[in-house]
Amino acid sequence: MSYQYDLFVIGAGSGGVRASRIAAGKGYKVAVAEASALGGTCVNIGCVPKKLFVYGSEFSHSFKDAKGYGWENVSAEFNWATLRDNKTAEIQRLNGIYQSMLEKAGVNIINGYARFVDAHTVEVNGTHYTAEKILVAVGGKPFIPEFTGSELVVSSNEMFFLDSLPKKALVVGGGYIAVEFAGILNGLGVDSTLAYRGEQLLRGFDQDVRDFAQAEYKKSGVDVQLNTDVESIQLVDSNQPDGDRLVRFKDGREEIFGLILYATGRVPYTDTLDLDKAGIEQEKGAIKVDSNFKTSAPSIFAIGDVINRLQLTPVAIGEAMALISYWFEGKDVTFDYDNVPTAVFSQPQIGTVGLGEEEAEQRGYDFRVYQTDFRAMKHTLSGSTERTFMKMVVDNKTDKVIGAHMVGDYAGEIIQGLGVAVKAGATKEDFDSTVGVHPTSAEEFVTFSEASLKKPS
Repeated sequence: MSYQYDLFVIGAGSGGVRASRIAAGKGYKVAVAEASALGGTCVNIGCVPKKLFVYGSEFSHSFKDAKGYGWENVSAEFNWATLRDNKTAEIQRLNGIYQSMLEKAGVNIINGYARFVDAHTVEVNGTHYTAEKILVAVGGKPFIPEFTGSELVVSSNEMFFLDSLPKKALVVGGGYIAVEFAGILNGLGVDSTLAYRGEQLLRGFDQDVRDFAQAEYKKSGVDVQLNTDVESIQLVDSNQPDGDRLVRFKDGREEIFGLILYATGRVPYTDTLDLDKAGIEQEKGAIKVDSNFKTSAPSIFAIGDVINRLQLTPVAIGEAMALISYWFEGKDVTFDYDNVPTAVFSQPQIGTVGLGEEEAEQRGYDFRVYQTDFRAMKHTLSGSTERTFMKMVVDNKTDKVIGAHMVGDYAGEIIQGLGVAVKAGATKEDFDSTVGVHPTSAEEFVTFSEASLKKPS
C-alpha cells in the first residue's frame, strides 16, 4: 500500500521528538501530532519547570545559612509572580527550540489530539492520516482518586500556573513528586504538610535512604504525616470557590488549607486514543509491547511512560534511540533498565543508581554494605543541622559496586558520575584506588573503609 507517511508519531514529548527527528533525518517522511506544547510533560509541566522552582525555593535556606558566614541582616521578599512568569518565559523559549529542531529535520507538526481509525490510520481534528508505522509516545497524566471533594484539589500540572501561593498547603502522596513539591512550597514560605496513607515515604527506594530522607524533610520544616488519608474536602465558604478548603481526615481530624495538591501517581495517557480500533492490547492500563517496543498491532510501536516501565525522561529518549536502531539497522532492542541513575529533587536531594539493600537481598546477592552520614562542611559554619547520607552496596563474589545512594546537596550531580562507574562494572577496589577530590562530600564514595561497613541489625 501507499501511505502518506513512513512514520506518524503521536505525542511530541521527549521520546516522540527524538524518534521523529532522528527518523526524518534518516530519510523517513514523518509527522508528529501534539495537542499541547512541544516538549511534553518534562519540558512544560514536569522536570524542567519543577527544577526551576526547586532552585527558587532553595534561596530561603541559603539566606538562613549565610548568617554563619558573616552575612548579617539579610532580608528578602519573595514574589511568586516573578518566579512563575520567568519560568513560563523559559519554557516558551524551549518550545521554540523544539519546534525549530523538528522543522529543520523536515517533520510535519500537526496540532491536535490523534486517535486511531485503524492500524495504519489516525484522525486529528477530523482529518485522516495514514502511515506505514505509527509510534505512540503520549506519556502519562496525574492520577487523582475520586472522593467527596476531589474536584477541589489540584495536580502537579496546575502547580506551575497558580495565581498566588497559599499561606498553608497540603500535599497528598508519598512519591517523588509529592516530596519535591512539599519541599518547594516549604522553601517558598508556605506552611506545608505532607500526608501519606502508608507507613513510609518513597516506596521502592533503599530503606536507609527512606529513613534518612524522611527525617531530613521534617527537619527542614515540612510537617510529614504518615498513615494519614483524606476522607473528604469541602469549601470553608461555598461562595468563594477559590477560598480555603476544610479537609476531613479518616482518623476524624479536620484542618483548613489554602491549597491541596494530590501527587498520588501517574497513569498512561491512553483513554483518548481509541486503541481498540487498531487492535492494541493493554496491560494494567499501559500499552503492552514486546522487547522491540512493538504492540499487538505489528505496524504500531510505543515508548515512554505510556508503556509504564521506568517513568523517566532519559529512559524515553533511550528507548527512542533503541527503536531507531531497530528500524534502520535491524538491531533487536537490548535496552537495559538496570543501573539507571535517577534523582529526586527534594530538599535534600536524593541520588541513586543500581540496587538498594533490600533489592540485592531479593535477587540473592551475597553482598556487603558501606554507609555513612555526616554534617557537610558547609554546615559547620551555617549552623544548620542538615546531614548528608551515603551508601554503597558491593557484591562479595565479584567485588563490583552494584548500588550507590546519596541524600544531600548535589546528590543528582554526583550520582550521574557514579552511574557511569556502576554501569561499567567498577569494583570496590576501583573506587578505593581513585583519588578523591578534597574537600568535597563526593570523596566519601572513594574513601569507604572497613569502619564504614554496616553491621547486621
